[in-house]
Amino acid sequence: MVAYSQCEYNGLSQASVEAINAARGDRKPWTGETARVWRNRGKCPLTPNETAFILQSLSIPKNTHIYLAAGDGIMELEGLTSIYTNVVTKSSLLSGEDFKNMHGNTKAALDYYVSINSDAYVATYFGNMDKMVAAMRAYKGLYKTLFLNRKEFADFTSQGLKGKELMEALKKAHTDNFVMGRGSALPDCFCEFKL
Repeated sequence: MVAYSQCEYNGLSQASVEAINAARGDRKPWTGETARVWRNRGKCPLTPNETAFILQSLSIPKNTHIYLAAGDGIMELEGLTSIYTNVVTKSSLLSGEDFKNMHGNTKAALDYYVSINSDAYVATYFGNMDKMVAAMRAYKGLYKTLFLNRKEFADFTSQGLKGKELMEALKKAHTDNFVMGRGSALPDCFCEFKL
């Protein structure tokens, strides 16, 4: 999703910047105040680095098995896989020939199937696929669904929070969302909470 958004991302490798620019084509990223406003509204997908940071702040164990339901051109993936080492993708599950011959819609269907049948689902964006997965998981009674709070992440980082202070703020924001019933959350992540 990062490559197809018009969001501005700092600190990416040159290879990632080139891949993002190629995927965007004629669409140029927002800059200046527009970029800041869009990001602070939580409209920008999270990068793998940002996702790993938030998962750590929520005390998601580093040995958790993660199926990454994403497009083929995942950039900066090592920001996630260097911390969460049990990450698998479509291309690692299928033989090279099977993966190569699989159509884009079939790949999306595989992501959807795995996502609705997983023990838990974590969304780094709230696009159409995420909405369909969340709805089907709720229908099936699979309530361990978490939407990472992109707005709070952007707000806290724009305030200059980082490190442990940022992690504590993110954990509190996600816990507050869970307690207040805003969105869905993984109750196991908030085991310290009591009514």
